[in-house]
Amino acid sequence: MKKRYLVLSSGAVFEGFAFGAEGEGLGELVFTTNMCGYPETLTDPSYAGQIILQTFPLVGNYGVIPEDFEGECRARGYVVREACDFPSNFRCRETLDAFLKQRGVPAIFGVDTREITRILREEGVMNALICDEIPGDLSALRDYAVRGAVAASSVRAPQEAPCEAARYRVALLDYGAKYNIVRELNRRGCHVTILPHDTPAGDVLLGGYDGVMLSNGPGDPAENAFEIVQVREIMGRLPMFGICLGHQLMALSQGGETVKLKYGHRGANQPVRDQMGERTLITSQNHGYAVKTEGAPGLLRYVNANDGTCEGLDYPALNAFSVQFHPEACAGPQDAETLFDRFIAMMGGTAHADA
Repeated sequence: MKKRYLVLSSGAVFEGFAFGAEGEGLGELVFTTNMCGYPETLTDPSYAGQIILQTFPLVGNYGVIPEDFEGECRARGYVVREACDFPSNFRCRETLDAFLKQRGVPAIFGVDTREITRILREEGVMNALICDEIPGDLSALRDYAVRGAVAASSVRAPQEAPCEAARYRVALLDYGAKYNIVRELNRRGCHVTILPHDTPAGDVLLGGYDGVMLSNGPGDPAENAFEIVQVREIMGRLPMFGICLGHQLMALSQGGETVKLKYGHRGANQPVRDQMGERTLITSQNHGYAVKTEGAPGLLRYVNANDGTCEGLDYPALNAFSVQFHPEACAGPQDAETLFDRFIAMMGGTAHADA
């Protein structure tokens, strides 16, 4: 087996073995606690510019299933404890190794992922390099930053996602959208038009849509100055529902602020308290930034039960709401999928998801 190294910007080096694509992978190293759903994780565009570390020790055991993809793979690298070479699942189409090779993603296995996770939890997320030879100069590694990720992840031209007997027309502003957002809207009778991230507000308002969805996506939300202005112009004129990055852009458009978290929330077991009731939702999350709770615009509807960060805001006067977590959760718990029904109700409907 070929040796490969994971080099952290702190100078720490972990020796393991190569799989996936040849070459180097430079990115921001983040960890996810998901116990399953690695194909969905690898195809989540919100990981653009990042190296993904799986805390669950065995990855690849059921292969890769294209029907479960959530988008294009935009990860810069992949780190696992043990990579399975012989998957067993009736839906499997290829191995994890083959998937990574085809998409140019270098990976490493055989490293102590528990130790690396502890480092990230204590010191915060940091840049890392997957390489076959340890570089003598780490300046490029330390200077790396995720930039322009939304533009790289968005569609280039409008795309239509129709459904039978559609009752609503929804504009989905694509900042790196997961496919399951479209599926959940389709299941509820929505014809979805997926629009590029830089679509002007005027085009959306004149498009004959019943509502607007703002998708998830990668990178620093404050970097998206043009998109924030467009969101501000649309809010209050059409029903609006924002998820993850969309939630952050809505808050920024209304005068809120965002902050980078020490190591983010990435996994399928994040507890979120509903401030309007007594319920705690178990949610799927993937984000490194959060809206500042102090001075947050709108009504603070949801908070993270672990660290108290903002997880959702309501804007009743603007007929809009947003959540930091993923109600379309794929893979993940389905506690919050009824938020799509709330969006349907805002557009004047009472539809529930088809079976």
